Amino acid sequence: MPSKPAPKKAPAATYADAGVDVSSGDRTKQRIKYLAQRTFNKQVLSEIGGFGGLYKLDLTRHQNPVLVSSADGVGTKLKIAFEMDVHHTVGADLVNHCVNDIAVQGAVPLFFLDYLATGKLDGDVAEKVISGMADACRANGCALIGGETAQMPGFYADREYDLAGFIVGVVDREKIVTGAGIRPGDLLVGLPSTGLHTNGYSLARKLLFEVAGYTPELYVNELKDKAGVALMKTHRSYLNIIRKLASADLVAGMAHITGGGITDNLPRILPKNVSANVELGSWPVLPIFEHLQMLGNVEQEEMLRTFNMGIGLICVVPVDKYKRVKSLLDRAGEPHYVLGKIIKGDRKVLYN
Repeated sequence: MPSKPAPKKAPAATYADAGVDVSSGDRTKQRIKYLAQRTFNKQVLSEIGGFGGLYKLDLTRHQNPVLVSSADGVGTKLKIAFEMDVHHTVGADLVNHCVNDIAVQGAVPLFFLDYLATGKLDGDVAEKVISGMADACRANGCALIGGETAQMPGFYADREYDLAGFIVGVVDREKIVTGAGIRPGDLLVGLPSTGLHTNGYSLARKLLFEVAGYTPELYVNELKDKAGVALMKTHRSYLNIIRKLASADLVAGMAHITGGGITDNLPRILPKNVSANVELGSWPVLPIFEHLQMLGNVEQEEMLRTFNMGIGLICVVPVDKYKRVKSLLDRAGEPHYVLGKIIKGDRKVLYN
């Protein structure tokens, strides 16, 4: 019986054949390395590219230091970034969101790490994203000490990526803002958002681009801006004003209004036996939210639990401290609104 011919030897396979260009990734890392190094301070002991970022705690600044950490992402706001080819602002969105999450507990940010995952790495896009992060880190006084850039072909669509961030800050234990001291009669003081920040984009995209049929480049009269520009407004940082209020012991609690809106976020800081009474109409709702509600005939309750509705931060302020709070905010040029007050209840938000 004749023997079968020996199979031909297959050509040597490489990682690049599977869609991962390691060399391109290395070149991109070198391009973004200097961006991170611009955020370094004397507490950073490592270089970008090691297995872990090293950060030396300066314990002389704190009597009883407590580390505060948080992690978050940008969500489907990235879909708008892809369509508009605007990537710098989403890096800032990510940092500012994480900074606010720990700042409302009284923490000062120390360092930040990022995770950028994509199907095929585009060096120009990655540099823009990291540049936005680095700028925001510098503005918030924290160091971008590392991260991960992952290429996963077949997992992400072409020219798309996902983005997540991880932050660590510090606060003296005695100065942690927990909300435990919130009492009936305390005032709810709201600070304005710049827009959607980083929440509610799945519904916003559906209403603007599917229901209304807009494109990101379309100028919308009701928004006085292009649809995409209105959606891409940067998630602002409240760190500077939070530090002023907290250091002067003027707040009993603070809530960053993110996913879930006022409805779900304010109860996170309320102690047992109290609720928040919020007066609708006590602040100006941004045009983007009014237009979204009109396009989708969205119930008010759904709007309030999906979007921030124009309020990005709520501070709970004892009545006898409000004049000082108002004076501080006015001097800082920070618009603010008294949204209502704390009442007896069971940790809910009531609207009237």
